[in-house]
Amino acid sequence: MELSRIEKLLEKYDNATTSLQEEQELKDFFSQKEIPAHLVSYQAMFGYFQENSNEQFTKTILLSKRKAPHWKWLSVAAAAALLISVYTFTNNELSSKEREQAQLAMQQTKDAFLLLSKNLNKGSNLVYSGLQEFDNATSKVFK
Repeated sequence: MELSRIEKLLEKYDNATTSLQEEQELKDFFSQKEIPAHLVSYQAMFGYFQENSNEQFTKTILLSKRKAPHWKWLSVAAAAALLISVYTFTNNELSSKEREQAQLAMQQTKDAFLLLSKNLNKGSNLVYSGLQEFDNATSKVFK
């Protein structure tokens, strides 16, 4: 067989574009005793494929006789839990006074976070300016 044809078939094989007939040609070629040195690794691979194609699994497979979980009952339980939670949350509507208190608490929390944010920004600006001064001083010293 022509070596250039085999190399083209190997390139097609590496790109997974060979037909079954072309793969059979490669198997036949690599089943020979004398192979060019640069193709020896392919000979080992095709030899492995040929050798393992004759193997058969002979052990028995034990199948579990355990019953499958009762999916129907699990789905019914999940649906019931969902309905109960929806019913509970819709029945617990807040009164207008409770709603006003909740909104007030939310506004106070927002204000507290805004104040905290402003103070953190002031502190980070001070740290940044201090680092700038330190950087300037070290650059003057090490020049």
